[in-house]
Amino acid sequence: MNFIDLFAGAGGLSEGFIRAGFNPVVHVEMNKDACDTIKTRTAYHWLKENGQSEIYYNYLKSFAKNKEEFWKKVPENLINSVINMEISEKTLHEIFKMIDKVLGDKEVDIIIGGPPCQAYSLVGRARDPHKMKNDPRNFLYKYYVKFLEKYRPKMFVFENVPGILSAKNGVHLDNIFKAIRKAGYELSVPTNKYKTLNAKNFGVLQDRKRVIIIGWRKELKLSYPEFNVAENNFEVLKDLFSDLIPLNNGKGTLNAVSYAKPATYYLEKAKIRNGLDFVTQHIARPNNENDLEIYRIAVDEWNKGKRLNYADLPPRLIKHNNTKSFTNRFQVVNGQGISHTVVAHIAMDGHYYIHPDKEQNRSITVREAARIQSFPDDYFFEGSRSAAFQQIGNAVPPLMAEKIAEKIRGML
Repeated sequence: MNFIDLFAGAGGLSEGFIRAGFNPVVHVEMNKDACDTIKTRTAYHWLKENGQSEIYYNYLKSFAKNKEEFWKKVPENLINSVINMEISEKTLHEIFKMIDKVLGDKEVDIIIGGPPCQAYSLVGRARDPHKMKNDPRNFLYKYYVKFLEKYRPKMFVFENVPGILSAKNGVHLDNIFKAIRKAGYELSVPTNKYKTLNAKNFGVLQDRKRVIIIGWRKELKLSYPEFNVAENNFEVLKDLFSDLIPLNNGKGTLNAVSYAKPATYYLEKAKIRNGLDFVTQHIARPNNENDLEIYRIAVDEWNKGKRLNYADLPPRLIKHNNTKSFTNRFQVVNGQGISHTVVAHIAMDGHYYIHPDKEQNRSITVREAARIQSFPDDYFFEGSRSAAFQQIGNAVPPLMAEKIAEKIRGML
């Protein structure tokens, strides 16, 4: 079954669908680093299917990675199926032409993806409601509808943040529903009280609520699927981080390093550890002494069952005059449970993602953030450390995506 991934990001949603047996025909994404990540992952899947995984693993282990040279190891049409363009009125016709060329006489069974979520985020709207109101990203759904009209997939999956439910007091969601119904589709948000799905119920060690709109051609007469709640009594420190080499701030490497310990049951169950004897991108960002002292205090408070209030810090550590806005600026990842939501802001600084082990005294690494999002350890994020963090924060957890994809496969 073939799918197109729109606003594909780093490919988390796509990864889940591939695991469930779907075939990606095209990815469309405007961010170059995210596109490069998908190209590298696309090459990985082809090499794996053709018994040449060692070429990919050698790329991961190489110190001077040349992605363009690596991509030449797979058919050119696969790399070209990742379209690095912004979806807009200006580009739509050209994107359609590129997709048609890749598609040939194949049918599209499903379209997945969701417009960038910042336009609907509650945080962004609280910060500047007028800017958000006029944000052109609010209307990207109209292009999504055009893809539905042109390719007529049997189903689609539209992922977004909970803020989409309340944008313009619900009017925005109504407009999306009307436009999609007019295109010949029926659709629904999750049928539970909160109208969201939470990644923690799919086995991801993260409290991450998302609106997953699922739609189908009207003649199929389907309904929103029921998802089983996965048992999730695992812990971040013990089950997710314990096999990684302990690091202090600013230490680590983008390159391949060995694991400190064997895989835990959870890491194998969640397909995070998948047979490799090395891991990449286990690198912590550097911090100044001021931040590191705050991190130590934050972990101490967390271990007492409290959350650090920025205004309660010793005056010498407070660097922002507006202490009210920065009340929750520093947060510790829950080592004895599941993490709070990983968002793209992690690319700016790690203050909201402090490692729970005080001895390491740092924010989490790229690989730790990727694991919280359930990305497998052999998933490589192209670009700088900040670019990798941003891609991870914006992604759909692959483990959650896989469970959704399996359910949809059963419906088709």
